[in-house]
Amino acid sequence: MAEKVGYIHKSYGTTATLFAIVCLLTVATRFYKVEEPDHVCWDETHFGKMASWYINRTFFFDVHPPLGKMLIGLSGYLTGYDGTFAFDKPGDKYENASYVGMRLFCTSLGASVVPMAFLTVNQMTSSPTAALFSSLLILFDVGLITLTQYILLDPILLCFMMGSILGAIKVSYNTADEFSPRWWIWLIFTGTMLACCCSVKFVGLFVVLLVGLITIADLWNILGDLTKPVVDAVKHLCARAICLIALPICLYICFFYIHLTVLNRSGNGDGFYSSAFQSQLIGNSLYNASMPHQVAFGAVITLKNQRAGGGYLHSHFHLYPDGMGARQQQITTYTHKDDNNKWMIKKYNAEELSEGEIVRSGDLVRLEHVATRRNLHSHKEQAPITKKHFQVTGYGENGTGDANDVWRILIKGAKDGTEVTAVTAKLKLVHYLQSCVLTTTGKQLPKWAYEQQEVSCSANLRDAYALWNVEENIYDKLPNVNFEVYAPSFWERFLESHAVMFQGNAGLKPKEGEITSRPWQWPINYRGQFFSGAQYRIYLLGNPVIWWSNLVFIALFLIIFFVNAVKQERGYFKSFSEPNKMKLKACAWLFLGWLLHYVPFWAMGRVLYFHHYFPALLFSSMLTGILMDYILDQFPKLFHEQHTHFVYHTCIGIFLSVVLYSFYLFAPLAYGMNGPSSNEPNSTMHGLKWMETWEF
Repeated sequence: MAEKVGYIHKSYGTTATLFAIVCLLTVATRFYKVEEPDHVCWDETHFGKMASWYINRTFFFDVHPPLGKMLIGLSGYLTGYDGTFAFDKPGDKYENASYVGMRLFCTSLGASVVPMAFLTVNQMTSSPTAALFSSLLILFDVGLITLTQYILLDPILLCFMMGSILGAIKVSYNTADEFSPRWWIWLIFTGTMLACCCSVKFVGLFVVLLVGLITIADLWNILGDLTKPVVDAVKHLCARAICLIALPICLYICFFYIHLTVLNRSGNGDGFYSSAFQSQLIGNSLYNASMPHQVAFGAVITLKNQRAGGGYLHSHFHLYPDGMGARQQQITTYTHKDDNNKWMIKKYNAEELSEGEIVRSGDLVRLEHVATRRNLHSHKEQAPITKKHFQVTGYGENGTGDANDVWRILIKGAKDGTEVTAVTAKLKLVHYLQSCVLTTTGKQLPKWAYEQQEVSCSANLRDAYALWNVEENIYDKLPNVNFEVYAPSFWERFLESHAVMFQGNAGLKPKEGEITSRPWQWPINYRGQFFSGAQYRIYLLGNPVIWWSNLVFIALFLIIFFVNAVKQERGYFKSFSEPNKMKLKACAWLFLGWLLHYVPFWAMGRVLYFHHYFPALLFSSMLTGILMDYILDQFPKLFHEQHTHFVYHTCIGIFLSVVLYSFYLFAPLAYGMNGPSSNEPNSTMHGLKWMETWEF
């Protein structure tokens, strides 16, 4: 074995030399053509637009935490982008917009994944060869190049994720004396990376779980070390609690504080948030607004649903189509503000109103839609989507309808007779005849209702989503109060932001014509997705040689691990050699990392895309590199000594040649393709369409 190690060092030089080669290749592959194409590609339309909003301090709604978008906005600001480009749709030319700085920033973070993978594997195995193999598998994957060259959250997420793993391994494998300054730096680095990872996307929680398991294993080993006092284990526990729990939580909260402080101007995402939240946004109709505190009969009001991300009670001149209950006027919820959200609150049995008479809990009311003069109505027809609920419609002419327009207004947690107030009072509207409660199901209606959300009447009077509040309250016969009295604290805004994000994540649906995928398709590289269409085509697809090899080596690892465990149990050998033990232990942790970043997606109900697999890919590629080195280590046992050297280097040569050649073949997917598509015989990519589902 010592001779074999000698082969490695003579053939590949020192670890530092290999690391330098990996870094140079990373720069060469990642920054090549980073400015091309010079138009908006794929989700740059979203994250470039959000960067603009940060620069302009315009509030918006997104399902992801803010750090990644803030960093993109900051990089754009520092490199001369002024926040004025529209980012309307993929294919729009950038023209004079300074987009390259944002691409370079994202590419730099994405590129850092490769050297960090080298350092991580080298630390776990003490094998420069395994580190080289692993980093090359990541380096020459064309899918990772594509995903990390654009204005996206993915390169930022992958950087912080790999940083978290590197830090955790550096601490776990005792690269520095315990509690020395260097040890503390690595522990703080790990906690910071964890905070950043979770602050970019919530899938960062998977790496938190992995680091948590590594930490628990470390603490257990420290506790079992009889050469150390128990107080050492307590000190380690406290250090990790501070750096890996308290520090990430504090940083995460700080990032949100900056986010909510910077975005202080009204934008198109206001309607997803509560009325009190909106009152803090400059330019919002509720900012520094004055209106009556109490709601009176005759007032024109808007009703906002209290569900996280809930919209305004809304109607328009269009009717429900045939087969969707009665062909009466549609009632929906809508997250944007317009005049179709306005309703006049009237007594149920009188057109003439007493001046300034306050609406109270328990009163019977009618709600007349101001724009169409039809009343809020329900009856024993099924709701369009939620068939267990009753349909809600607009009915009548010029405010005149029938008894099915009558609703009892109730304030949650208040006695009958309590005055209804704007913003703060949580209201229920119970249908007088059907004894059902006005609610929103959160389900998106089809195009005939402009994809707004369903409103229905539920027989469950405790429906959690049947709470509403009066937002606008227009009535000139009562004194006004300033909206500052409703101002929420930072903690209220922080918690509400998370409720809205979780609701938005759960309700994500694909856009028309959008290609989605399921988790079973990802590891086999079943189908990619276009980043750029038209003449200059970019197609996200993994290097199939690497991806399929990863699957083979995952299966090999399970077999090798099981066989070795049986052999050890049966007494064929007492223990693993130290190098083999380190490599199998590293493979076990990386296999667990792959599982944690892949298996949970099988249980998710939200829409999923191919790019969700790439965090798991990093773990499987590192596992493949280590296991390949482990198998090469066995050659002295399999071959005569004089042949070992030749076979060993031949295998390495084949590995490098295959990976390099596959990269050469599929590189146009990442760097741009011109000419006919692969379906046509005269295409340069025709022979590379190894699966019918590939669309390049």
